[in-house]
Order: sequence, then structure tokens, then C-alpha cells
Amino acid sequence: MPSGPWTFRPPLNALNLIGSPPGEPGWRRFLPRRGGRGSCQLRPLWVIPELIGHTVVTVLMLISLHWFIFLLNLPVATWNIYRYIMVPSGNMGVFDPTEIHNRGQLKSHMKEAMIKLGFHLLCFFMYLYSMILALIND
Repeated sequence: MPSGPWTFRPPLNALNLIGSPPGEPGWRRFLPRRGGRGSCQLRPLWVIPELIGHTVVTVLMLISLHWFIFLLNLPVATWNIYRYIMVPSGNMGVFDPTEIHNRGQLKSHMKEAMIKLGFHLLCFFMYLYSMILALIND
């Protein structure tokens, strides 16, 4: 039977367990790989939309005179802008995988991610409370 890029080979079973490399189950080939450049490959795609979105929300809170939420969002928006502007030349972006592992910045990036997760959870519940309060008052 000829083998090449255009040769049809039917799968042996649903997960193609028999056709996998030795020592690796077939289902593991469908999972994302860890480490190296692959772990930070999708992060730069979200830095600019996060920066723009958070800045727009902060400006909208200023325009609509929601002072408490504006003052809560202002430091995070400022930090996002500062972090984006202060990327050293030659780096891939804010999350450069070689710089993270070479300089031991992984702990600081994880700490920042956990702080931002807590901030976004706090904002989610504040916005949910505000929406429910607005629906009840109408």
C-alpha cells in the first residue's frame, strides 16, 4: 500500500490509540504541549485587547460619573499601560518566554496573574450587584 501525504489511512479506532508513538497514549496527542515558547504563544494576542478594553471601561466610568468604580479601575488600567510601554526592545512582547525563564520572572508573572484574577472577580460581583440593583429599582 503506498504511503504519502495524499494516501488515505482510516483510523484504527476513535482515538487512534494504536497509531500513536511508543510510550505516548493516543489521546495525549490532542492535549496542548507545555513549556518553551508554546506556553506563552497565545498570551501576546490578549495583551492589546485587554489594554484597550480596560482603558475604555475606565474612561466610560469617568464619563458616567461612577467615581468609586473609576477609582478602582484606574490603577489597573495605568499598570496595563505602563507594562505595555516598558517592554524592552528585542523582546517578543510583555510575556517573552525566554526572558521569563532566564531571569526568574515566572513567580512575579504568576503573582500578577493572581492579583488580576482577584480584581476581575471583585469587579464581576460588583457589576452583578449593580445590575441586579438597577433591575430591582426599575
